[in-house]
Amino acid sequence: MAGILAWFWNERFWLPPNVTWADLKSTEEAAFPQVEDLYLAFPLAFCLFMIRMVFERFIAKPCALGLKVQANGPQKAQPNAILEKVFTAITKHPDEKRLEGLSKQLDWDVRSIQRWFRQRRNQEKPSTLRKFCESSWRFTFYLYIVTYGFRLMKKSPCLWNTTQCWVGYPYQPLTPEIHYYYLVELSYYWSVTFSQFIDIKRKDFGIMFTHHIIAIVLLYLSYTINFTRMGVLTLCLHDPIDVVLEAAKMANYCKFQRLSDFLFFAFAVLFIISRLGMYPLWILNTIMFEVPELVGGFPALSVFTILLLILQVLHCLWSYLIVKAAYKVITKGKAGKWNPLHVRDNRSDVESSSDEEPSTPPSKDSHRPATTNGTSGTNGTNGYLTGGSSAEEH
Repeated sequence: MAGILAWFWNERFWLPPNVTWADLKSTEEAAFPQVEDLYLAFPLAFCLFMIRMVFERFIAKPCALGLKVQANGPQKAQPNAILEKVFTAITKHPDEKRLEGLSKQLDWDVRSIQRWFRQRRNQEKPSTLRKFCESSWRFTFYLYIVTYGFRLMKKSPCLWNTTQCWVGYPYQPLTPEIHYYYLVELSYYWSVTFSQFIDIKRKDFGIMFTHHIIAIVLLYLSYTINFTRMGVLTLCLHDPIDVVLEAAKMANYCKFQRLSDFLFFAFAVLFIISRLGMYPLWILNTIMFEVPELVGGFPALSVFTILLLILQVLHCLWSYLIVKAAYKVITKGKAGKWNPLHVRDNRSDVESSSDEEPSTPPSKDSHRPATTNGTSGTNGTNGYLTGGSSAEEH
């Protein structure tokens, strides 16, 4: 293992010319980042997860109930052994041929069977209360870490002049504040990477998992080779958007329509400005052009460039989805049918109006229209504010 680590952390690859790991060992006069400093992130990630469980149960949930957030899940489909077997063992979305076969077998009309499958799919969706609790935890964490990050940046000259990130590099002493900031951010990303498997499943699971892994790798590498000033700047550029997004979701779940719409459009504008404007002008520019000019080229720069460019590709993808959502809401008047909060930056909710329908006795009269309430609300965007079922139902 020692040989593998020595090969991986090759000085000629990770450090500028004529710099060795021995040069970056901490002394009594100055502390430098050491990779073992971040081992504490694993137990801290578990602690953060436990704090989240306590927060959601004893703080977020009472707040949600006080704000009249819907606590119950979607209406349950009436028990039926045959349909349940088809749903669990064959398909959750039966085609027309299968629907006709089930109609003959059960003596139900096709519309009633379609309604049963729709209600059964909705049963597996989380309640609005649970989604509110998740968003409130993220909102609280991001609000705290953004406040702390801005305090760091106030003391740093790098905010408006990214060349300051490299003055004196790599011999830039590590402050306790930056060490703490990195440790908390890394612990959070580890916690959400693992909790993503038990949290509400969303359609961008793969993209988000990729994003979390890249973020963790960048945090480890930037800390180890003392790219901490650029790392702090990158985190401070990304995190504030999540505060606005999670606030918009919470307003959405509380059915505060105007506030939710306002926060979403604020999120969309800030996201595009920060991720398509400031990120390439500050982060990509400094790693691709300023570092080779001020410090000198070395192979590790290509690793950071590739990882940061992958993040930019994700930014472009999310920006497209956000603009598409806003365009539909503004120009086509689909706010009541299509929730702009279906898309998010590094954290997307795919939600829409509830498709719950009253349980009416099934009949063989296929020409009689089935009773349905369409969406769970009819006033403005109240349909999407409930966040009941996925977009597949529209």
